[in-house]
Amino acid sequence: MNAPRTVGILIFDDVEVLDFCGPFEVFSVARVPDNPDEENPLFRAVTIAEEDRIINCRGGLLVQPHYTIANHPELDILVVPGGKGTRKERYNQNLLDWISLQDPKVELLTSVCTGSFLLAEAGKLNGLNATTHWASVDHMRETYDSITMLADTRFVDEGHVITSAGISAGIDMSLHIVERLHGSEAAAYTARRMEYDRVTAT
Repeated sequence: MNAPRTVGILIFDDVEVLDFCGPFEVFSVARVPDNPDEENPLFRAVTIAEEDRIINCRGGLLVQPHYTIANHPELDILVVPGGKGTRKERYNQNLLDWISLQDPKVELLTSVCTGSFLLAEAGKLNGLNATTHWASVDHMRETYDSITMLADTRFVDEGHVITSAGISAGIDMSLHIVERLHGSEAAAYTARRMEYDRVTAT
């Protein structure tokens, strides 16, 4: 079996919990039905923060990241979540530069919810269709006129870049990635393990 792809999930203060924990759950439990053993994962999910310190997430959840943006392993997939913290982090040039540095290296660059603002600020959504939390679609349209914002959709797959709507939509996006990379049976089996009724249509 091929080595599992490494999924880096960015976290920061006031990150929305399900934005990053939903994808983490999908990628950490993803297996194919004919090889479901724990020692045969399809992905390796890790959390990454700007600094090596406890991250204060939405609701007061405290999380110690696995790595920082300075010492993480090579990534195959990057997930940029949203939450109230993006209002500050979208102006964090150090973080935006790191996203830009990862972009040509990763197979997939993705966002959940208002994580799309960070991708937009880094210039990674220019000329693309994208989505975000329903309450932020109009703000995205007004702020970034080079991006075609789509409402009432769970996720938008533009090839290298995939964006999802708010919060729980990141689970559907992540299961879509499992299906895209490992087939529909792997995605269905992963959703079943999670007891999750997935949305397959965008």
